Order: sequence, then C-alpha cells, then structure tokens
Amino acid sequence: MNGGDEVVVTAPPQPLEWKFSQVFGERAAGEEIQEVDIISAIEFDKSGDHLATGDRGGRVVLFERTDTRDLGGSRGDLERVDYPISRHPEFRYKTEFQSHEPEFDYLKSLEIEEKINKIRWCQTANAALFLLSTNDKTIKFWKVQEKTIKKISQMNVDPSTSISNGSVASSSSSGNLRAYVENGLPSERSFSYLSNDFSFPSGGIPSLHLPVVTCHELSSIARCRRVYAHAHDYHINSISNNSDGETFISADDLRINLWNLEISNQSFNIVDLKPANMEDLTEVITSAEFHPTHCNMLAYSSSKGCIRLIDMRQSALCDSHAKLFEEQEPADTRSFFTEIIASMSDIKFGKDGRYILSRDYMTLKLWDVNMDSGPVSTFLVHEHLRPKLCDLYENDAIFDKFECCLSGDSSRVATGSYSNLFRVFGCAPGSNEATTLEASKHPMRRQVQTPRPSRPLSSITRVVRRGAERPVVDANGNSFEPTTKLLHLAWHPSENSIACAAANSLYMYYA
Repeated sequence: MNGGDEVVVTAPPQPLEWKFSQVFGERAAGEEIQEVDIISAIEFDKSGDHLATGDRGGRVVLFERTDTRDLGGSRGDLERVDYPISRHPEFRYKTEFQSHEPEFDYLKSLEIEEKINKIRWCQTANAALFLLSTNDKTIKFWKVQEKTIKKISQMNVDPSTSISNGSVASSSSSGNLRAYVENGLPSERSFSYLSNDFSFPSGGIPSLHLPVVTCHELSSIARCRRVYAHAHDYHINSISNNSDGETFISADDLRINLWNLEISNQSFNIVDLKPANMEDLTEVITSAEFHPTHCNMLAYSSSKGCIRLIDMRQSALCDSHAKLFEEQEPADTRSFFTEIIASMSDIKFGKDGRYILSRDYMTLKLWDVNMDSGPVSTFLVHEHLRPKLCDLYENDAIFDKFECCLSGDSSRVATGSYSNLFRVFGCAPGSNEATTLEASKHPMRRQVQTPRPSRPLSSITRVVRRGAERPVVDANGNSFEPTTKLLHLAWHPSENSIACAAANSLYMYYA
C-alpha cells in the first residue's frame, strides 16, 4: 500500500449447495433396466431452454423449460427485471423420435448399433429447433417444429353415415369416372348409386355450407433433413458445430472430417492420423471440438493424454498443430497403467474459449490456451481407485469414458464417477471447493472429506491439485460399484444447474 495504492483481496466464492430439482425416468426399486433405455448422450442448447438426451436404443428425447414461460414475457425481459427470480430451472417432456435404427454393413460384415453417441444443437430458425445426432457411422440433421393439428368439421354429410353407406363412401374412389362423357357432362347412370342407399329429404336440402377447419392441440414433429454417411471407417466419437453456423466436424479414431450443413454427400478430411502401416499406430483421436468463437480453430485430444490445437488457415490437411498441451508423467511414477489412464476421454472449451477442460481416467485438468507448459489446475476425481487399477483393468472398467463440463462462467467444472456419483470443483483462485454428489433425490448424502494437499506445488505452472478423497463407501459399507457409473452430464449454459444420467434416469440439480 505504498504511494496510496490499495491491494484488494477477493475471497474465493463459497461452495455451492446443490439441491434436487427433477428426475425423468426414475426406476422403482428392483426394476430391471432395459439396455435400450440407458442414456448415452446429454446436451443443453445455447439458450438453456431445451435439453436433449439420446439413448442406446437410437431415440432422441427433447425437454423444454417451463419456469420462464410461467412468469410471462421473453427471456430477455426476465433478465431486465429489477428483482431476483427465485425459481430454479424446471423442464418438461416435449417430444421424442427415433433417430437411428440398427444396421448391418454387408461389405465388412459389421453390425452397426443404433446407440446415440453424441447430440449437438444447431442454430434455431423460424421457431424450429435443429440438432445433429450420430451413432457409430451416420450423422443426421433433424428439424423439430411445432405444428397445429387441423381437423375438418361441420360437413354437410355426417362422416359416420358416409362411412356406413358403402356405396357413398367408396364412390369417390370407384370407377364411376367412365360414366362421364367427353364434354364433361355426367351421364344418367352416373348417379344411379344414389337410388340404393341415399335419398334427398322432402323439399330438398335447405342450404349447403362449406366445411370448417378447426385447429386442435400443438404437436412437435421431427423431420430428418439430411443424412451424412459413408465418411468414416471407424466409430464416430465426436461431432461439434462451428461458430459460423454453416459447418461442423465429425471425428473417429483416426480422422476428423469437415462438413457443410447444406451438403451431405461431401466432406473434407482435415486431420488424418492413419499411418501407412497400421503397426506403426501409436495413438488415436478420442474427442474433438470447435473453438466457441474462432471458426478457424479446433482442438482434439488423443489416447496419449495430449491436446492439439489446430488452425485450419495453415493448410488444408492439418498435419501440424498450432499448440500442444501435454503434461509429462515423471519417470519414477510410470507403471503398466500409466498410458491407459492418461488417455483423455473428453475435452470441452469454456464459453469464452480461454480454457479447455479435459478428462482422463483419474483426473480433470484445466488448460489455459495461452499457456502450454502444463495445466492450470488438476482435480483428483477418484484417487482412492488407484490401488485398484489392476482389478479395474481385469473387468475393463479402466476403459470407461467419462465426460466433463464447465459452468457458463468457467468458474466450476464437473465430471462423473462410479456408484452414480459426480463431482463439482471450483476453479477460482484460492477455491477449495470439491463436492461429491449422488445421482438421486438426496444428492448430498454421500459427502466425502476433501483434505488439502500437504504441501503447495510449483508456483511456476500455478498447478493446483485438490479433491483427493478417502475411499468412498455407501450406507451399507459397500465399496464403489463399477457397474453403476455416471458417464454423461451437462451444465446449463447460464445457470448453476446440472443434468446427469444414471442408467435410464435423467436427474437435474440446481444451486
């Protein structure tokens, strides 16, 4: 405070208190879970007013927000009011449709599952919703629009009568056209069928009136606008929209393709990791995402535990990267499982594009795109499983692919774990927030002690490692359940609200 300068020290934000909001598809105790009902993808749209889920049965289910509508006015009007809105986000079922069907590739003798791998929302237009969905091989572009169901009423002839009188009902489709002469005048026998079942009332029909079209309830109708197929030899693991609103990328194990939304029969290969000899293959692509604001930038992660940031302006085939984000494991700590658990299963850009969040098997890492020397923060998700890596390898749980997400202001991050648990960490400087929640109606009942690290790490890289935990046990004293895993979750783009999937149930929480 020399020279009158004041140093303002801001306290880290307090940990959020999470509360249960809603659950869709809750199963009863002992109810058997159908494989096709297990949720495999979750995604909020940019406004946060719509939520989409995909399942292993190839279905896409849409939900829409209801609490903003109840208050009246547009979302922008609600943001301008001078009193806080105490309601938490509430959603309701909107519609569902069958996005993909099981297929069979006869050339490769390969079964293609209908499971939805990813869903991405596109820009809305004319009150219609647009989204992309993909399974292992095929991407589809969907348009969902509300249409009014119209019915014809007040007809001159009672529909039930015309249906019961076979000759009258079938007259429009019968062969009576041949009874008409060439000048367009009907012959005498063209109305002969009326003498059998139909008679005019005495005095004739007093008046004829036009039938009336009446509007009934709104119905959401999904229509597939385009199909992007036959561009991937390996399973698609990612799709991502570009900020230009015109293009998107799709990534499989070895290639990333660039598509135009309007062109379904052509794509451009922009990343190709396939070697001339497959025996020389050392890594595969695990996730890819466009920068949220720069349409020429995208990032992809690999099984080697690194993230490559590429600039499409450099060349048509992006063989070289603009930046490489990687943290080297010390040689004395390497083991048989080091490379397996280093593989990144998911990456996400922050809303402003400044940070990239990555998830490997054991940790979450937050990277600053301007600093490639190492991660800004490292969060330990389930460190208590490290002694059990051998067992996890035996039952293939070590290859589970957990997703991650950031809050709208990039101040917190979240990811899933086993026993239907998920963890929320604070990213602000000085924050020790590390909350463990359970995907149930009582999310806070499984709180885990989070001791601070015994010594600070290097200040050069500003790495913070927190969230180390003691072994988790449930109320019955059982250890973690590798079969009940929470792989998929999404954070609302503007509010502290999280949607997560536990098997076939969709749970929503707010803070």
